[in-house]
Amino acid sequence: MTKNPTIILGSTSPFRKQILEKLNLDFQTAKPEVDETPLPNETAHQLVERLAVAKAQAVANKHNNALVIGSDQVALFNDTILGKPHTHENAIKQLSSFSGNKVTFLTGLAVINSETGETHALVEPFEVYFKQLTLDSIEAYLLAEKPYKCAGSFKSEALGICLFEKLVGDDPNTLVGLPLIKLVGLFEKFGFSVLQQQVTKAQS
Repeated sequence: MTKNPTIILGSTSPFRKQILEKLNLDFQTAKPEVDETPLPNETAHQLVERLAVAKAQAVANKHNNALVIGSDQVALFNDTILGKPHTHENAIKQLSSFSGNKVTFLTGLAVINSETGETHALVEPFEVYFKQLTLDSIEAYLLAEKPYKCAGSFKSEALGICLFEKLVGDDPNTLVGLPLIKLVGLFEKFGFSVLQQQVTKAQS
């Protein structure tokens, strides 16, 4: 790999893009075309790691001299992957069940060197503890945000934060789908230093 590989985020999520911008790197985004259907008997942990790698690989196949980032996330409640509510009634049921309870997010993260195929991947957990939620507060939240296409019926990067008691994890960026602390570590496995890149940018 050359010293200056192209950094590509294999995601069109505006939230992941905003997070990656914190590292002050030049990067591109690309949409990975990947079938996200779970495999038979696949655990949530296995699913997010496999899909993170698959998304990175799908983009890496189309680029030269690139470090490609792939990410995937699921939310679990009582060891069951949360689906999207689609309707107001289902969203009330989901949020009511979370009241006073914990939802665990698992984020799969992968980086692939498109030249060599070298791949590093991991799964980062993050826990969200919900307040005791009243029906009034749930209704007010749903009215404001209408999160019917969001797994778990809430947007953690927006007003959903009002529903939480506390957050437990190593990196708050994980909750939105891109664990930056771990990403910096994965880059280093390829000999790519985010801080050294700042020196190079300053000198150019």
